[in-house]
Amino acid sequence: MHTASALACQSTQHNRAWGRRATQAVAAVALAMASAAACAGTVTFTGNTTGGPTWNRTLGGIPPSSLSAVGTAVHYEVTPFEVSASGNYTLLNSSLHDSYLHLYQTSFDPLGQFTNVLAADDDNGPGSDSQFTIGLLSGTQYLAVSSGFANVDFGAFSLTISGLGDITRSNRQAGPIPQVPEPTSLALVGLALAGLAAHRRRVA
Repeated sequence: MHTASALACQSTQHNRAWGRRATQAVAAVALAMASAAACAGTVTFTGNTTGGPTWNRTLGGIPPSSLSAVGTAVHYEVTPFEVSASGNYTLLNSSLHDSYLHLYQTSFDPLGQFTNVLAADDDNGPGSDSQFTIGLLSGTQYLAVSSGFANVDFGAFSLTISGLGDITRSNRQAGPIPQVPEPTSLALVGLALAGLAAHRRRVA
């Protein structure tokens, strides 16, 4: 038979044990949240569009659908990258000039502005910086194209990408695949060179 004091003691011990478990659970949740935050990646790439190639950029949009009548020959630089985890990522292009930022998936062709384009932005970041948030897939190559608003807007820039996973520069080919001559074409070129050599020998 339990006395009143014994029952009270057991109740107190039970409450203390429950309190410890609750505290441990809260700590575990906080640790998980902190770990998730620690796994979030942020990386900054730098470059300079001065003297770089030019293109007729598009207008802003997700995705864009029209070419610009102002930025018809803006200098650009391509930054290929990949992410380790699928999710939303924010891209911020900062510069002293009026910047423009495009994002392409898999490949980028300056003459095929609407092929593989995902997003383009002018001034959604601080000041005249370009910024947008978009969902990216792991194991996929993306190409950030940093350029300017007008043809006279070029110079140094920094591209900051942040999101759920690690962001790394991609070493895959960033542009259109060069055309390789077909075997038949190579054979014709060989015959032409052989004929030219024979003709030179006869002339000599």
